[in-house]
Amino acid sequence: MTDNATQQALNRFLPSGTHRYFAELLSRHPIVVRLSRPRRSKLGDHRAPSCGHAFHRISINDDLNPYAFLTTLLHEIAHATAWEKHRQRVRMIKPHGPEWKKEFEALLAPVVTGGALPVDVTNALATLMRNPSATTCSDRSVVLVLNGYDTLNAGEVCVEQLPKGSVFRMNGGKIFRKGRKLRSRYQCREWRTGREYRVHALSRVEPIIGKEKVSELFVS
Repeated sequence: MTDNATQQALNRFLPSGTHRYFAELLSRHPIVVRLSRPRRSKLGDHRAPSCGHAFHRISINDDLNPYAFLTTLLHEIAHATAWEKHRQRVRMIKPHGPEWKKEFEALLAPVVTGGALPVDVTNALATLMRNPSATTCSDRSVVLVLNGYDTLNAGEVCVEQLPKGSVFRMNGGKIFRKGRKLRSRYQCREWRTGREYRVHALSRVEPIIGKEKVSELFVS
């Protein structure tokens, strides 16, 4: 369920050629979509009807490129449609279990076969459709393709491109030193507090070695 103003707002973020599909999709389901400020912990979320809310509430970060926005929106809509189809036993199904995967696959199919997306995005989503993952970030090949359409700030690189021990600044301004790899993330230390954080390998950061002697503030 979306009004004209909301649909027009969404159209600014969705790829050209997909607007009609999403307009028809959202018109068939009791879903309200809103745009959110960027959140580090998630790209979008879904809340089922509860506490006086009659509609599913979906929020999507407003800094995503069109293809990441599309993928995230479909991911969250799949939660809503799975909830609607299995509401009688919704507490018994897993958030990203077979029921959600089936819905996500069905929602991706028209986009994959629609011919509106670049070939690399189409191929990545076709692969994702065959084996949907709980988060797009857990599928490295999909992340790399979608990230390729981001508008980068000058000098930004992925964390995985930096040598171990490098110092970098994240978008929020915090400064870290890169540590050892832990699967898809790196163990990094924030210099002001000394706290350990796990930073995704594909996070975009600004290297600062050579610009500032921040590395001297770390105790080895």
